[in-house]
Amino acid sequence: MGSATRQALSAARAAVDSIDRVDTGLAEDVFAAGRVVGESAPLRGALADAEADAAQKRALTAAVFGSQLSAPAVELVSTIASHRWSRQSDLLAGIEEAGIRLAVRAAGSGVDIPAELFAVRRFVAADSEVELALASKLSPVASRVALVERLFAGTTSASTLAIVRALVQQPRGRRIGESLGRAADLAADELGFRVATVTSATPLTAAQLDRLSAGLGSQYEGSIRLNDIVDPTIVGGLRVQIGDDVIDGSIAARLESLRQQLAG
Repeated sequence: MGSATRQALSAARAAVDSIDRVDTGLAEDVFAAGRVVGESAPLRGALADAEADAAQKRALTAAVFGSQLSAPAVELVSTIASHRWSRQSDLLAGIEEAGIRLAVRAAGSGVDIPAELFAVRRFVAADSEVELALASKLSPVASRVALVERLFAGTTSASTLAIVRALVQQPRGRRIGESLGRAADLAADELGFRVATVTSATPLTAAQLDRLSAGLGSQYEGSIRLNDIVDPTIVGGLRVQIGDDVIDGSIAARLESLRQQLAG
């Protein structure tokens, strides 16, 4: 991530923080703006142009979205676009992140968005046909959205449903599991903690999970929530992922490393 993008993301988060009244509709408006930007190469290029004046970017954003989105959404997207981004893809990621953070805020304190997203991710990973249907470029976007509605409406909050719909509508070259994992990480960050996905060959005991959580919390200096997955293919040991950090102590990883050494 370039320094320009880091600064722009910080400014985008501050802009989200400044909004007093948030609802799911605002998050969906921001997601919709991201799709329009993603589908238009000229618009994306103009908004991500590092040499363009911030006022010009604001004016362009207002002209494109002023009659389509709510005033708060237009103002937020204009603010996001007015900053310098290292790459066009970073701008799209910044708009998506703002939408996710807004959706989390809209849900309120009684809804556990990270847990719901993890449950959706686990469900999708367990059914290869669903995963393929949600990710297939051959399937119309409307069909993918309809499948999301059928599978998760009524079992997840409106905010989680809005996030999953947005990820399916604009995958940005990612697998759906990767998109859901990233969204869960952002949702957790918005709520003040980090998520560690722990994969083991057999179920861990509550005591083992507690010790692992305490150790990771000390290492990462913050509150850690564990999502545990049982995967016999790792044979033994643990694989822990926190954001982009992966700690792979599984036997399968060690065997693969040994195989590569022997092959070399």
